Amino acid sequence: MRYAVLATAFLLSCHVIADTPETYTLTTGKMTMTINAEKGAKIISLKYADQEVISQSTRPESFGSTFWTSPQKEWNWPPVPEYDKMAYSVEQRDGQLVMTSGVSDRMKYRIEKNFSVDDASHAFVITYSIINESGEERKVAPWEITRVPNDGLIFFDAPVGEIIPAGLMDFRAVEGIAWYQADEANMNRKINADGKGWLAYASNGLLLLKQFQDLDSSQPAPDEAEIQVYVNRGKSYIELESQGAYTTLQPGERFSWTVRWMLVPCDNEVVPSKKLIDQVHRLLPSH
Repeated sequence: MRYAVLATAFLLSCHVIADTPETYTLTTGKMTMTINAEKGAKIISLKYADQEVISQSTRPESFGSTFWTSPQKEWNWPPVPEYDKMAYSVEQRDGQLVMTSGVSDRMKYRIEKNFSVDDASHAFVITYSIINESGEERKVAPWEITRVPNDGLIFFDAPVGEIIPAGLMDFRAVEGIAWYQADEANMNRKINADGKGWLAYASNGLLLLKQFQDLDSSQPAPDEAEIQVYVNRGKSYIELESQGAYTTLQPGERFSWTVRWMLVPCDNEVVPSKKLIDQVHRLLPSH
């Protein structure tokens, strides 16, 4: 095992609980986030009070929130094990929870995940870093993949007519926002979109909002996008995906990218509405 036990001082942090030597829970307000260092430093639970929002499936590649490098065509499938499944080391650094992967022999990157809490806005702040451990210049982009139940409503700020492939999923434009109501089909589906730096999911009276860098159309990795939504066949799970800029890294150089997670109550009747849009705008720090 590559994970390490946190120092005693860190265990006493008001925001972090070491549930076991493998799992760590962060808290702010009524939100809790649990990360499993042994399973690729995946976020395996996100709750408001006792209500779970993350997929709890036990099948591989169908649960939790993970991190990959982009573009996918460089590694194809399955995900790189050092980043997605193998154990990360754990340490305290400036009062924050830091998990670090091993170096992939194939990809030559090391991944670092820095978890912290913003109590002022009751947000979890995750900074992902990609470190180039090769001896050559490389280009890469960060990619967060969060799996949720196939239920509820997904929405983001993008023209429906520019979502690709067109017509693959039933996105509708309401109040200038693209909305997708979870449905069921006997096929896997995935779309790409150029958003405005946020992606939202509303289900069962909870709104999950993720904020990240707003990219222009030239910044994503080849054949990738700022926002992606993947729907697994049947009524199983959906992936909320966001990517950062495609960046050149010199040997030993790192690139860091931050995603803010917020989880709050919303109307139980989840339908496209100005009310939901206004709630998102109030939560975004720039609004």
